[in-house]
Amino acid sequence: MEYWFGAAGICMNDHKEILMIKGFDSEGWAVPSGGIKEGESPQECCIREVKEETGYDVKVIEPLKRKETIIKGINVMTYYFKVEKIGGSIEINDLDGNIAEVEWKVFIGNKNN
Repeated sequence: MEYWFGAAGICMNDHKEILMIKGFDSEGWAVPSGGIKEGESPQECCIREVKEETGYDVKVIEPLKRKETIIKGINVMTYYFKVEKIGGSIEINDLDGNIAEVEWKVFIGNKNN
């Protein structure tokens, strides 16, 4: 069976907004994410993907979750990290050309957040 490993960054600002991306082929919004390259740690992948897809420099604060699923017969494992913005500004530099928009979106969580 085929495997794919990726990482994603969850970045929230002081206004309780989450950094989100929208792809050209997607109707919905998602957090910045992508595949782990050979020799790269999940944390390094997360930092790189956020930078490429949004323009922001981030640092990893803590691991949040590891999600495992099967998509179209491929075992997919994605590592999610809480990240903090430390620099940069919105600028899409996605080498794959998949990202159409980047925005800070209002977070609607449970009442305990």
